[in-house]
Amino acid sequence: MGRILAGLALLGAAAAGLWVRAGVAPAPIRFAYRPLPFTLENAETPRRYAPETMAGGVAAFDYDNDGNLDLYFANGADMLSLRKNHPKFRNRLLRGDGKGGFTDVTERAGVAGSGYDTGVAVGDYDNDGCQDIFLGGVHRNTLYHNNCDGTFRDVTERAGLARPDNHAAPLWSVGAAWLDGNNDGRLDLFVVNYLLWDAASEPLCEYGGKPEYCHPRYYKGSPNSLYLNNGDGTFTDVSSKSGIGKHIGKGMGVGVADYDRDGLPDVFVANDTVFNFLFHNRGGGAFEETAFYAGVALPEHGNFISGMGVDFRDIDNDGWPDIVYVALDNETFPLFHNTGKGFKEITFASGVTQASRRMGGYSPGIFDFDNDGWKDLFVSRGHVQSPNMRGRLPIEQPNSVFRNLGDGKYEPVAEAGFSTRPPLRHRGSAFGDFNHDGRVDVVVTALGAEAELWINESPGGNHWLDLKLEGTASNRAGIGATIQVVTRSGAQYNHVTTAVGYASSSAGPVHFGLGKDEMADRIDIRWPSGKTQQMKNVKAGQVLKVKEP
Repeated sequence: MGRILAGLALLGAAAAGLWVRAGVAPAPIRFAYRPLPFTLENAETPRRYAPETMAGGVAAFDYDNDGNLDLYFANGADMLSLRKNHPKFRNRLLRGDGKGGFTDVTERAGVAGSGYDTGVAVGDYDNDGCQDIFLGGVHRNTLYHNNCDGTFRDVTERAGLARPDNHAAPLWSVGAAWLDGNNDGRLDLFVVNYLLWDAASEPLCEYGGKPEYCHPRYYKGSPNSLYLNNGDGTFTDVSSKSGIGKHIGKGMGVGVADYDRDGLPDVFVANDTVFNFLFHNRGGGAFEETAFYAGVALPEHGNFISGMGVDFRDIDNDGWPDIVYVALDNETFPLFHNTGKGFKEITFASGVTQASRRMGGYSPGIFDFDNDGWKDLFVSRGHVQSPNMRGRLPIEQPNSVFRNLGDGKYEPVAEAGFSTRPPLRHRGSAFGDFNHDGRVDVVVTALGAEAELWINESPGGNHWLDLKLEGTASNRAGIGATIQVVTRSGAQYNHVTTAVGYASSSAGPVHFGLGKDEMADRIDIRWPSGKTQQMKNVKAGQVLKVKEP
């Protein structure tokens, strides 16, 4: 009877989206829930317009340079007018107090938004030391310049970002990434565009005699956009000239990393039920689409999947950035290992195939949550369909974290704390240390629900080190800089990027868990300018500020 009960328990865990090994205690990663004063109003209607189910971007960044991470939430709007004609549809800027508490400062800051916004990306595009905000939305994008006095101003028109030049139809952006594509010290902007959508031509799809969100095959795709920073507060649309605009997709997530270590940032785009894109930076403002050649156009089973959010960074401490993106139930969460000569999918070998088979994911993040020196994987979870599909699909789901065991395997954490809250249709996620305890916390949005702050309370007493870079010849935020940290236990690698997850952005310091090591023996930084910098014998337990020499 004991064996039967144990077997039933194992099957029950698998059915719930967890895969646990008999006799193995839950991994030491735990989070505690705190409410946030923001509700994602996606303006869901009985008609089921496509943008309603894709809302939910969030950014974590220090907008006022007080040393505490703040939060910015993209919100919906009236679906038919696409305008924020009611106070509940405002975007929200929440000022952090460094203890996990937040105050709404939206009105004073002037960042309430004026359309149906989906994604948010933060970056200091004018190198004044203050983080600016880009919003991707339905038929309208917005750029807010940070005035460095607690307020922002809308500079979209002046910056040249109001109307993309590379397509006649109005585009719907679900997010963006800041990168210095030509290493000239100024941040450029890569905008991820999704479907060609118009309320007047919305197809009618039904389930059980009721309207339901349609499959992406009912819509045409769109090209992505690339804007070159002119250095005077304006941008030039170089989508066609660069080669980016030649490729039609249905972009949902974007990650940036120098995957071949040639000193130039490359871009991976997860597409929804079409081939993914990997834009290799050839220099001189030119990009080449190489997803098939590199092995990341499709998962190894060869089927199109619902590619959602992305993270693009080294997961196995070999110095080569890897790729993870997430999808819906029965599609798994593909994990691609960078071999230095291309990518090899390791989803099955890592254990992620079995663990994620019954899960629907939106926003992944690769961070070391238990500070053991190995980056773990968080995924915000939920389904794209409406509550009308309950009973047929797992519409509402709890979030999940997968612990990196350090041997190429990932293990879902059964008791991470997420089950203490009701399952929801989660969307965007942002990451950072919101209470200055050296552990990476998580913020998650959910359709029609309060945002969730998950404070990291993982035990273990492991050490950590954060690096906050300031470029001089390079862009001031240091985006694109690569970092190697060497301790007695070995080497780790990461790079500066604010692009992570679905429609979201995280601009905190670069985090390293050091395990039991109390010191970094050596830190090596390669700046986007090509300059290199080395520091030795750096104590753990601090946010180390590093200025480019």
